[in-house]
Amino acid sequence: MPESQQSYVFHRHSKASYPTAVAGDGPYVIDSEGKRYLDASGGAAVSCLGHSRKDVVEAIKAQLDKLPYAHTSFFTNEPSEQLAETLIKKAPGRLSKVYFLSGGSEANETALKVARQYFVEKGEPQRRFFIARNQSYHGNTLGALAVGGNPGRRALFQPLLIDTTHIEPCYAYRNQRQGESAEQYGLRAADELEAAILKLGAENVIGFVAETVVGATLGAVPPAPGYFKRIREICDKYGVLLMLDEVMSGMGRTGYMYACEEDGIAPDILTCAKGLGAGYQAIGACLVADFIYDTIREGSGFFHHGFTYIGHPTACAGALAVQRAIEKDNLLQKVRDNGASLTGKLEAAFGQKPYVGDIRGRGCFIGVELVRDRESKEPFDPALRLNARIKAKAMARGLMCYPNGGTVDGTRGDHVLLAPPFILEEPQLDELVEKLEGAIGDALSEAGVAS
Repeated sequence: MPESQQSYVFHRHSKASYPTAVAGDGPYVIDSEGKRYLDASGGAAVSCLGHSRKDVVEAIKAQLDKLPYAHTSFFTNEPSEQLAETLIKKAPGRLSKVYFLSGGSEANETALKVARQYFVEKGEPQRRFFIARNQSYHGNTLGALAVGGNPGRRALFQPLLIDTTHIEPCYAYRNQRQGESAEQYGLRAADELEAAILKLGAENVIGFVAETVVGATLGAVPPAPGYFKRIREICDKYGVLLMLDEVMSGMGRTGYMYACEEDGIAPDILTCAKGLGAGYQAIGACLVADFIYDTIREGSGFFHHGFTYIGHPTACAGALAVQRAIEKDNLLQKVRDNGASLTGKLEAAFGQKPYVGDIRGRGCFIGVELVRDRESKEPFDPALRLNARIKAKAMARGLMCYPNGGTVDGTRGDHVLLAPPFILEEPQLDELVEKLEGAIGDALSEAGVAS
């Protein structure tokens, strides 16, 4: 909005001035001045269908005409029942029930609580610890923030957070040793979980929480081959729940409805959001295995948790339309095709640049890590605020991308996360790469770094 006009909104950055978004056109967002921005990040990996999908909008309107809202302590509703059936029929392993929320943080908070209650109902109330990974992000509610391993987000609220053990992430670019194969590294990284379980005492551990593909904190880092199969073995060995966060990476983002399908494993609890509703309505979900649900049902029968808008009929109707559109238009295959094409274009543009250390990801979920020295992998000085500069320069060029800092250790390191709508066509992929290359060049020049 114009700087001269007062805003009464509590914006996330109180000193920033934002353009006003007024319209969407496929993968573009249009501001009040008529400027068009190619959405190369789906906002924050949300807008997988773009910003003007008519059939989704019509489904939401139709549900509003029928019934906008009914509280779930009194009723169930048709959209939530249909959406749950859609999700479970395609879900891996023993996932059998869905608890609908309003977003990813709520979904992960729910996962923590249902995991704890499962063990209490099972007669193991001493289990109280979660193990997660450094350089991870699971949400901003206090429980989700506690299992998250993002130092910058945690620091201010550290005194309020539950005690969580964090192990190293599976981050081959920086942690794989010379002479070590990808498979060997994956097994070594996974074995850190077993060591952590034994240190805490297996009888005290509730679950291991991990992003299937690490999102905003590391920049689309996929697991090494065999990593999650070994993690699954360790969890089974010690009776620890495997809890996968697919808030960013799930619902088709990697070319699979559930990202863990590519790893050949199934979790005991899985969370998703973002691409579930594609931004058309606020929605998230927590999927649980049959044995977890059955233990609670046969015990107290009551889950001690809830939010006002769980199972919201209008949100579920929108999400159901999104999932039907993905299937109808065969968009999972398009994600795989676009991902391969975009990766190739990024490698052609940046593969020999001295300031690009790594290009990684799966499907339309890609990270570009920036380094001061390619050989040593030394990151840029955080004081340069390179990631913030890139975001500003990209917006100036009409490109939305998702740069972040602290990639290496929470303080040092910069990357750009790309999570474009599934619907991009080849000319838009070219536009994305061209504008990103220009934005990074502009940012480096402004920071006084030769590119």
